[in-house]
Amino acid sequence: MLHIDGVSFRYRGAATAALDGVALDIPTGSVYGLLGPNGAGKTTLISILAGLQSATSGQITLNGIPLAEARSADPRAIALVPQDYAFYPMLTVAENLHFFGGVLGLQKTELRSQIEAAIAFARLEQVVGKSAEQLSGGLRRRLNLAIGLLGRPKLLLLDEPTVGVDPQSRHFLLDSVAGLPANGTTVIYTSHYMEEVEAICQRVAIVDHGKVLAEGPLDALLRCDESVVELELNAELPPNLITRHETIVEGAMKYRLKLASAAALPRLLDDLAGAGCAVQQLKVGRENLEHLFMRLTKRSLRD
Repeated sequence: MLHIDGVSFRYRGAATAALDGVALDIPTGSVYGLLGPNGAGKTTLISILAGLQSATSGQITLNGIPLAEARSADPRAIALVPQDYAFYPMLTVAENLHFFGGVLGLQKTELRSQIEAAIAFARLEQVVGKSAEQLSGGLRRRLNLAIGLLGRPKLLLLDEPTVGVDPQSRHFLLDSVAGLPANGTTVIYTSHYMEEVEAICQRVAIVDHGKVLAEGPLDALLRCDESVVELELNAELPPNLITRHETIVEGAMKYRLKLASAAALPRLLDDLAGAGCAVQQLKVGRENLEHLFMRLTKRSLRD
């Protein structure tokens, strides 16, 4: 388990702290979502975990060992896959993997074995001889991930790993990341795509202004009052029902309504039927991650 206890950090000359008493427990063998608007403090926290910054105060332990000691005992224990491409564009895929494997201290048989495993994991077999600058956006992201996995890290920090990729590559990357805990790697995952976090993360923390606003199992965080209803209809919701139920229009014929109580749901369904609106999808007592995020932070994830 990664235990973060009262961690604070302030940049020199800054009026406020980037992190202010952050406390989190990140279970071993999970994909853990870390969300926050730009400037919320998540990048600072990732930098501290990666050893690029030192906390002003607080303690961090990995499996009961202080983080600095754990990193000293096993320099490969923690790996960061940054949002920016972390490879040399003029080198081939194979050359990049050999170089970064060497940086990690891998030699001969182990180096060869880990490169083969990384290539297979990221499905880079067909492009090993190509220079990295020739790769598509999706293949570049896969190379980024492959490099991060060369040392078989116990903790992998993924910062926006699907930015700028096509839907097929995004699907592949998400499936790959979701499978990492089965191979012994705990993942901390940051993304601007809420649907990604909902798809692969078991627990989530939402941070803003350097503080943790909410943390816990995703299902528990998204559970809400049963008087909240999400609807997808085959026709537009009549204006009188929009007014009556404090409705938020979320898309084409998609609505979020507030009922006086859960007991008002049958009447709503009767009113919809009377107005000729067939229900395509209905969710009661659950909000999505974007609603939760905006309710807590009062702003969009990209603000």
